[in-house]
Amino acid sequence: MDFLPLFHNIKNRRCVVVGAGSIALRKIRPLIDAGAIIDIVAPDIDRRIEDLAKKHSIRIFIKPFENNDLEDACLVISATNKKKINIQVSSHAKILNIPVNVVDQPELCTVIFPSIVDRKPILVAISSGGAAPVLVRMLRTKLESIIPSGFGRLAELARKFRPLVKKRIINSNGRKAFWEEVFSSEIPELVYAEKNLAAEAELQKKIEDDIPKNLGEVYLVGGGPGDPDLLTFRALRLMQKADIVLYDRLVSKEVLALVRRDAELVFVGKTAGDHPVTQENINKKLVEYAKTGNRVLRLKGGDPFIFGRGGEEIEHLRDYGIPFQVVPGITAASGCASYAGIPLTHRDYAQSVRFIAGHQKNNYLDLNWLELTAPNQTLVFYMGLNGLEIICEKLILFGMNPETPAALIEKGTTRNQKTYVSDLKGLPIMVRAAGAKAPTLIIVGSVVLLQDKLSWFKSKNN
Repeated sequence: MDFLPLFHNIKNRRCVVVGAGSIALRKIRPLIDAGAIIDIVAPDIDRRIEDLAKKHSIRIFIKPFENNDLEDACLVISATNKKKINIQVSSHAKILNIPVNVVDQPELCTVIFPSIVDRKPILVAISSGGAAPVLVRMLRTKLESIIPSGFGRLAELARKFRPLVKKRIINSNGRKAFWEEVFSSEIPELVYAEKNLAAEAELQKKIEDDIPKNLGEVYLVGGGPGDPDLLTFRALRLMQKADIVLYDRLVSKEVLALVRRDAELVFVGKTAGDHPVTQENINKKLVEYAKTGNRVLRLKGGDPFIFGRGGEEIEHLRDYGIPFQVVPGITAASGCASYAGIPLTHRDYAQSVRFIAGHQKNNYLDLNWLELTAPNQTLVFYMGLNGLEIICEKLILFGMNPETPAALIEKGTTRNQKTYVSDLKGLPIMVRAAGAKAPTLIIVGSVVLLQDKLSWFKSKNN
């Protein structure tokens, strides 16, 4: 983040505006709405500002700016078209540790004015840090159109009943779940239709009928291969509901950033030969967290049922009577191949595809190699980076042509994606020379020949 978004209470506090033209007018209006005490310093005053000053008891000082004008201010805005004055205001405000905004000069600012969607007491602030104000305005317009005008009244209703809910439902996670249920019910529509008494009656009924639940729920969610745009709507919804998130090492930072901000994050990742949290411990944690009333998100890279051990986890949950949901994700084979421009099947090249776990156990890969060398199929090896040489050697040993096209995709679907294309005999040499790192995916078959023609995704490495 270039700026830390904060909401400041400036009610009945002194704010100084330097300048009194049309630019200053845009900044004065939100200060009025926020209840600030406003002092304006400028040699010339726009008539519209004079009118505002009369209505809102704004003090005007018709004179050039001086440094002592900033004494006791909690916020300073410089809205002049004189660069020298703007620099002076900014410099002195910084010396006094007073937040300063210089209009259209972000390099002189310590704070910036966001574009605001106001549904009091709900406020949505949007900013580009001065980089693209037109884009921000367009985004604000979209938000204005989708956030109902009665949204603020809904928040006021929640404020009114919040003490009663807190008294009724002691557990904080239980309260979160209660309010989410309220906001997903018919109550918001009653508020938007200005049927406030009916809305209050329904909410009162929900509070009286609600029985605090001690048993939580587990969401087994596929996080996809890395690009957050590949998440399902349902995955996003549950990611925003979860109280605790258990995630593995294949979940990208961009996907993890979409989890609810106040959720507890628990890393349970494993790498080849390094299992700091065993699968048995993960299973136990899911049950323990759910039994204390938490909504638990088990977030996995790819799809939870494709080499993700999701089946083992829900078996354990079922044994303990824990409710659960499963949300599929785009598996690495599909996502990485698509972003690399390699179709897994093609009527002219391959009529079937196999997904194979390529990780070694005790330096050994126990696979039906003869079956894997059958023609007209595509082989996709998950977790095969460490065993790449063995995979290629065994396929050749059991009859596959050493010149069979093969590719390794590193960090597929992300901006760091790299695709290495060669053949069975040359791929290990190419990959080791490049120093490729996990996560990777290996694709073997004639479909790899199409990569050069069909590649479309441009990562930062292209």
